[in-house]
Amino acid sequence: MSEQPSSSDSDDFDEIVDVETDRDPDLAVIEAGSRTLRAQAGPPAAAEAVPGRPADPEVDQALRTVEQELATRWGETKLEPSVTRIAALMDVLGEPQRAYPSIHITGTNGKTSTARMIEALLGAFDLRTGRYTSPHVQSITERISLDGAPIAHERFIETYQDIKPYVEMVDSSQEYRLSFFEVLTGMAYAAFADAPVDVAVVEVGMGGSWDATNVIDGDVAVVTPIDLDHTDRLGSTHAEIAGEKSGIIKQGATVVLAQQPVDAAQVMLKKAVEVDATVAREGMEFGVVSREVAVGGQLLTLRGLGGEYEEIFLPLYGAHQAHNAAVALAAVEAFFGVGAQEARTLDLDRIRAAFASVASPGRLEVVRRSPTVVLDAAHNPAGARATAEGISEAFGFSRLVGVVGTSGDKDVRGLLEALEPIFAEVVVTQNSSHRAMDADELAAIAVEVFGDERVVVEPRLDDALEAAITLAEEEDEYAGAGVLVTGSVITVGEARLLLGKG
Repeated sequence: MSEQPSSSDSDDFDEIVDVETDRDPDLAVIEAGSRTLRAQAGPPAAAEAVPGRPADPEVDQALRTVEQELATRWGETKLEPSVTRIAALMDVLGEPQRAYPSIHITGTNGKTSTARMIEALLGAFDLRTGRYTSPHVQSITERISLDGAPIAHERFIETYQDIKPYVEMVDSSQEYRLSFFEVLTGMAYAAFADAPVDVAVVEVGMGGSWDATNVIDGDVAVVTPIDLDHTDRLGSTHAEIAGEKSGIIKQGATVVLAQQPVDAAQVMLKKAVEVDATVAREGMEFGVVSREVAVGGQLLTLRGLGGEYEEIFLPLYGAHQAHNAAVALAAVEAFFGVGAQEARTLDLDRIRAAFASVASPGRLEVVRRSPTVVLDAAHNPAGARATAEGISEAFGFSRLVGVVGTSGDKDVRGLLEALEPIFAEVVVTQNSSHRAMDADELAAIAVEVFGDERVVVEPRLDDALEAAITLAEEEDEYAGAGVLVTGSVITVGEARLLLGKG
């Protein structure tokens, strides 16, 4: 076991946080931690899909200024359900979202991974892509990607400065100012038009009908699996949530439906009929034919809208990612007119190369070996169940220690119950967000689920990581032990920095 951070290191951490009072406190805590926790040895080599801070001090300061200005707006959890403000912004910007076709993605889980796969597939066919996803794991610039890579820091800053006068114009004419998410959505659509891109891949922030992204008319609407999440805003049943999410299905579009609860599927199909949309259903028109665990991921045979695609290597773990791959492939086929206009398969070599290149940071991502540390951004019971199945299948851990930090507005008990069968012990903690559940409050729930002897409380995430790694390393018989960090995208992002990734 490597040595624990010294008391001076801890003092440095607190001091850095204290002096950063003029900027986003979440970012201050993240970066303070990244400078004081020891870098873990032996992370596996992998393509970096998450940018760090700018190396140029002037660019870094300019980006901080943009982040600070955005932080003064409503956060992503405060909503006024309408597209009035974003539509007004699009109007004064000259409707940039109409400059390219788009694929629009909603659902409860799997949206970002599916978006990344769609982006990779489109890029393999020499199309310029723009991808808009949320939330980010570490850097705000991850949310807007061009040609498969996060937008450059300088371009992000320039895009913000370009639309800022128009944002202020809309602010002055509306009852409420544009929110953080609305401004970022405007930036994405403007950046895509300016590039210009051949196609945009857009993930909703929340819901569908009144989501800020829903000022586009997606040629293809993708619905990943629907489950219960954000029930206070979207509804308490699968059908109610599906009703809100069906709002992205537009006249004459193609709808690609992942496997859904029956009542959710019924709502989606009814909406498709109402707007004369074509439907492709997983398990009917497309799906996963076979899958087997492979070194570094899994080997798939997928049935697309035009035929079968064999020997597809996907460097991601879990059955849920195989299903995401099937959905992504069908979406791209639909975009190219396969199935509706012609019966053919897309070029197999390009499909294979695209899937083999996919990375999805924070989704069963291995960031360290000896012991192995895995990060996964599951934040609701359905996501946690998929994570538990994926890690049990892909990793032969003799003992698994959990590090869990959640948001207070989630079904925390349901998430912990989904993870309980795979954790020998759990270290409960909290991330730096104001939305984080207090570690002691989380511990009280964890004790009810796991029992007192299996729960350790470490309010600071850096201490929680150290404690979990110590538990994983403490006895020789547990040479195959591992650590899983989960519960929130924010927790995973902060852990990623603390462990030397980014």
